[in-house]
Amino acid sequence: MTVFVKDGGSFREISELFVRDGTSYTNKTITNAYVYHSGSWREIYTLFTATSYVILSPGTTTITVPSLANAIHIEYAVAGGGGGNRGQDYDQQGNEQGGPGGGSGAYVSDLVFSVTGGETLTAVVGAAGAAGSNSYTGGGPARGGTTSLSGTSSNAIFSLTGGESGTVTGGGVQGPLATLTGGAAGTASITASRLTTGTTTGGLNITSFTSGPLSAFNQAGNGAAGADGINYPGDNSNGVGADGADSYNGNVAGGAGGDAGNGGGYESGQIGKTGERGSGGGGGGTEQGAPGGPGGPGEMKYRFIRIS
Repeated sequence: MTVFVKDGGSFREISELFVRDGTSYTNKTITNAYVYHSGSWREIYTLFTATSYVILSPGTTTITVPSLANAIHIEYAVAGGGGGNRGQDYDQQGNEQGGPGGGSGAYVSDLVFSVTGGETLTAVVGAAGAAGSNSYTGGGPARGGTTSLSGTSSNAIFSLTGGESGTVTGGGVQGPLATLTGGAAGTASITASRLTTGTTTGGLNITSFTSGPLSAFNQAGNGAAGADGINYPGDNSNGVGADGADSYNGNVAGGAGGDAGNGGGYESGQIGKTGERGSGGGGGGTEQGAPGGPGGPGEMKYRFIRIS
């Protein structure tokens, strides 16, 4: 900021500015300055204006903290959702199987952390877990990727693991009997201290930050487990796959299980539906061994602020 004063009929630029605190003049950080004009106060200067929000997709991003920022507001972040799996078709017990759903990733919603101006942050956003489609082996699906944030000065800030994939063991005409297990939930680890009080240089109380998926300040938690697969008695039985787990504490739906097949193969819409925003993928429907759906990709949305 450049400040001028009028001295002897001309304006001169000043190199230092002091404020009177009590009985003495001291160096103070001036966060806002106002002038009284036409009966009201008008702001003429603010030390730092909150940056625009940035949304990150899966991958690794290096971020430089603005020199005058001292905090980061994470509106939301979630790890990748786990992939749904397919059932194992007709098994030794005489069942057709709807595949299990994937688990959802751990999340944060409207958290604020201290950072140091000029430091480098590394944001990693987890990828979606792949869907499973391998017959009789249970292979193919994958857990969602981890979403994390760390800094060169702030060190580890948080780490959110992805939801696990739905698993299928056993099955097939030769046995043993199939076990269809929904994917496990991702877990949240918040390492840095969360800021719970403070006012930005723009005059916002940070407890008013409620624009994230949970519509509440300072929220974080584990994901949820995907639903177990379903055994339908009898050869050629038709049934849906299990649903993938919801993410953000139930605020974003998981992928629905694939539709019943009616013997029509993939064209009958048996494939499990894809998860969204860190939720789990749905399991495949019965008949023709339809694949599960992939999990939802991870994400992160942030902005930098200065708290006075």
